[in-house]
Amino acid sequence: MYKTISEMLRHFKEAVPFRLVPAIISTLVLITLLLLPTPDGLTPKAWSLVAIFLTTIVAIILKVMPIGVMAMMAIVIVSLSQVTSTSSKGAIADALSSFSNPLIWLIVVAILISRGLKKTGLGSRIGLIFISLLGKRTIGIGYGLSICELVLAPFTPSNTARGGGIVHPIMKSIANAFDSDPAKGTQGKVGTYLALVNYHANPITSAMFLTATAPNPLVVDYVAKVSKQSFHLSWTTWALCMLLPGLVCLLVMPLIIYWLSPPELKATPNAVDYAKKELALMGPLSPSEKVMLGTFGLLLVLWANIPAMLFGPAFSLDPTVVAFVGLFVLIITGTIDWDDVLSEKSAWDTLVWFGALVMMAEQLNKTGVIAWFSAGMKGAIVSSGMDWLPIASVLVLVFVFSHYFFASTTAHISAMLLAFLTVGAQLIPPEYMVPFMLMMTAGSAIMMTLTHYATGTSPIIFGSGFVTMGAWWRVGFVMCLVELLIFAVIGTTWWKLLGYW
Repeated sequence: MYKTISEMLRHFKEAVPFRLVPAIISTLVLITLLLLPTPDGLTPKAWSLVAIFLTTIVAIILKVMPIGVMAMMAIVIVSLSQVTSTSSKGAIADALSSFSNPLIWLIVVAILISRGLKKTGLGSRIGLIFISLLGKRTIGIGYGLSICELVLAPFTPSNTARGGGIVHPIMKSIANAFDSDPAKGTQGKVGTYLALVNYHANPITSAMFLTATAPNPLVVDYVAKVSKQSFHLSWTTWALCMLLPGLVCLLVMPLIIYWLSPPELKATPNAVDYAKKELALMGPLSPSEKVMLGTFGLLLVLWANIPAMLFGPAFSLDPTVVAFVGLFVLIITGTIDWDDVLSEKSAWDTLVWFGALVMMAEQLNKTGVIAWFSAGMKGAIVSSGMDWLPIASVLVLVFVFSHYFFASTTAHISAMLLAFLTVGAQLIPPEYMVPFMLMMTAGSAIMMTLTHYATGTSPIIFGSGFVTMGAWWRVGFVMCLVELLIFAVIGTTWWKLLGYW
């Protein structure tokens, strides 16, 4: 009997795709929440939905299973429990409602488009060009990596694909060219510095463009809801508002990291030779790279709404429509094929987990949970007697630094942003709401600087071994404060000049 039980447990451990201890913790969280009395102001079904949502967030943070599996589990539980409806048919309709959301499909299609960067080699070529121009010194390589991030950001809504899949391999190749290798204990030569710059450029560029990271469209949706559609962050508006503070952050970031984690090698003339050699091996632009460049140009023109500016509002296109046009162009020209589309797992994974989290956030709003939570937070803040400026500061700082408890920016934004924006709308004078919302928008990306698990890019770069955990957290904390300060001072001044407040 003992042998049989031992074999069953061993098989269970090997076969079942979840981590047992985190799974037990998550289950206990769910049971505990369900057993608690329903708070005043909420219905039992609404409180059950809160329990399901919080348990899903805990399970994602603890990495019980891949995030897509956890999201699907949430869909199943919402459907079976019928916490959003009085019938099974209504519950499954609610659980799947967000999959028709154009914003989600914008991200999915844009991830599919970004596959062409890797397939054609255009992403590597862009990075090598900047290294050949700026790589005579280590800090110059850092700026080259940052500019590469900036150029790619408008077209790669997967910040993980951009920072971890395109820029990071270039960074590692350069570090290895200088014999800076964690396996040899020589990562301090240039690798630690370049890895930190590689990473910290990622959150900054993610804050600069609507299409630079997956949860940004969710931020747009929340801002529109809280402002009652009076302030809408279009692609152009987002890019314009974040342009100056984002560029200042990119300008000072390599310098600050150079001071916090200085490379042992300051001069790196061989980097220019390495980049030029690699570019020579690549040869001239291939036809597929030219198609990618042309498609990027088309997407940028349409996302920036230039036809509507020139010929009138009849020529305005929804960003999701534009993304589908770009994908279709790449497919019919053979730049990517249908097998590429089908095999881009990250896109379909994003569709599932992003859709599920958006669904739960929407249902929390519909069932009155967000309003209830906002009222409670508002009461606590009002009782403190703070003025509006400290209130705005506290809301931004608590939202950003609570990311220490999250391993997903989308999960964090889904869980907290709408409630924080709602409280701000109730307590901050209307004339100052736009800068507050823009600070929260910037903070939703800046918070990725903090930890080695903050977003999908961080474990890739941290896992390469160039940076210790202590250095990562120390630099991350400093950079988070610096970037928030830049947006608070330069950003608000810039938004004043633009006439947004």
